[in-house]
Amino acid sequence: MTKPLWLTTAVMCSALALGACSSTRLGGPPSRSAAAPITEVPPVEAVPSGPVEAAPLPPLAGAPVVPDMTAPPPGGTDIAGLPPAPPPPTIGSPAPAPAAAPASRTAMVGNWSVQTSGGSCRVQLSSSPALDLYRASASGCSNQDLSKVNAWDYRDGEVYLYQTGGSVAARLRGSSSSLSGVLAKSGAPLSLTR
Repeated sequence: MTKPLWLTTAVMCSALALGACSSTRLGGPPSRSAAAPITEVPPVEAVPSGPVEAAPLPPLAGAPVVPDMTAPPPGGTDIAGLPPAPPPPTIGSPAPAPAAAPASRTAMVGNWSVQTSGGSCRVQLSSSPALDLYRASASGCSNQDLSKVNAWDYRDGEVYLYQTGGSVAARLRGSSSSLSGVLAKSGAPLSLTR
């Protein structure tokens, strides 16, 4: 059986290319010696598989021991002078009361009386959208930052008052009847009540 001419040519070109690569691979002059013979690798046996279990590795000899931060400290839970944690409830004992539900954006809508070191005024928080915020208006505020309030938002338990141009005028926290916080530029305290 004769091999096609293209196959013979391809094999010869490949052999020449490999010979050229191996002779110049180390940067030396091309050698005229024959290539090293190829040895066959014995077949690898399959290893039976089973469940894999994870366990921490033992510390290296001479390495410092790092304390386990997930384990409770010896002697109880008194950490950095804090009082010990209350014991867990036992079966049959009453469950602790749930924490008060945080206020919502809709609970903040309405008229508020504002108290600052410079006096008092009124702010109305509306439920009408204004782009990605909500409309707000201020009346009778002598503080320049509060007098420019035109939008507000409620995020992560805080009320943000925004002035024209989009800068934050004040940040406040509290309940639906009383908020306290600071003016953004001066840091002066202010409070809002119904």
